[in-house]
Amino acid sequence: MKCRHCNTGLELTLIDLGNAPPSNAYLTESTLRVPEKYFPLRVLVCTECWLVQTEDYAGIEELFDAEYAYFSSFSTTWLRHAERYVAEMIERFELNTSSNVIEVAANDGYLLQYVKAKGIPCLGIEPTASTAAAACKKGITIIEEFFGPQLARRLVSQGNGADLMVANNVLAHVPDINSFVQGFTQLLKPQGVATFEFPHLMRLVEQAQFDTIYHEHFSYLSLIAVKRIFDFNGLQIFDIEEIPTHGGSLRVFAQRKDEGKHNTTIKVEMMLAREASVGMRTKKYYTEFQERANAIKHNLIKFLMESKRQGKNVVAYGAAAKGNTLLNYAGVGSDLLSFVVDRNPAKQGKFLPGTHIPIVDEEHLHKEHPDYVVILPWNLKAEITEQLAYIRKWNGKFVTFVPVLSVD
Repeated sequence: MKCRHCNTGLELTLIDLGNAPPSNAYLTESTLRVPEKYFPLRVLVCTECWLVQTEDYAGIEELFDAEYAYFSSFSTTWLRHAERYVAEMIERFELNTSSNVIEVAANDGYLLQYVKAKGIPCLGIEPTASTAAAACKKGITIIEEFFGPQLARRLVSQGNGADLMVANNVLAHVPDINSFVQGFTQLLKPQGVATFEFPHLMRLVEQAQFDTIYHEHFSYLSLIAVKRIFDFNGLQIFDIEEIPTHGGSLRVFAQRKDEGKHNTTIKVEMMLAREASVGMRTKKYYTEFQERANAIKHNLIKFLMESKRQGKNVVAYGAAAKGNTLLNYAGVGSDLLSFVVDRNPAKQGKFLPGTHIPIVDEEHLHKEHPDYVVILPWNLKAEITEQLAYIRKWNGKFVTFVPVLSVD
């Protein structure tokens, strides 16, 4: 395989998670009876540009289909994050009713609803029919297509250049990363700004967050790699912020290299130096990740087996993609995890891909009084433990496994 950015041959492996179904390919009663599609889940490192990337097997249309079931608005933490972001961007870049905000991967309108509420014209681009429909119900204009240069040129020809472009947790989801970034360069107004949020590879490695690896994530991003990709495709990074979302993310601010007006802050060079200092430009940095992931897997299996032997009832919360990676890699089924609770009605009544663990509503916790609730989306632990605090009435405990086993 060749690097999706610089076309260098890839030989260095970060991790091999075996074979797994797409993490958001939830099953119904009828699809349980037919064979599932499994794809290798192996992540490679380009030693030229240091872009970390999955080996290509599944196409983007297969991973993000009409039944895509990830709806951003079911997380109150994420909604608060989006609302704060909108307020900050309006103030920093002096956005008003004459501005135009475009979000790529607008999902169910979780963010643009706050832009719309301020009377600022906005447009969402969202290729998955299920989430696009939810955004439309909020009165948000949605273009139901994958984003790239062709769509960007069409929007510009229609007078839809952007003062602010938003790309939250989508840069990692695109197989042709060069073409995707070129679209931003073309769609931005001469002095427009684009912001990109993505889980930070440095945090992923530091915290052994291997469960954030799944087929829908084609790339795992450092500032070192992103700066090179942006430079190549006509964007200049002028500022960054470290934010706590998804276990530690970067928010990158970019502008057109030819017309941008913002001076580059010292934070950009400081982060590049920090990444270099921990070894992210060396092969050694990536070679111990597999062993750390295996240790987490073994702790998970040991905990579930011992709980089973003791007659304890263990369930999970959050039918999240990261949970599917963890459970499939560990080979866990409904014999060890009775069910997984999720607030999203689109997932309830279905089954996790690969493991076939049933997905149920929260009422099942009140009925079953489980001894342990495994929080699969550990990045939302504070929100979930507050929401489910009532399990402590029957001495229920919360469990997470990444980066280490925690029972409380």
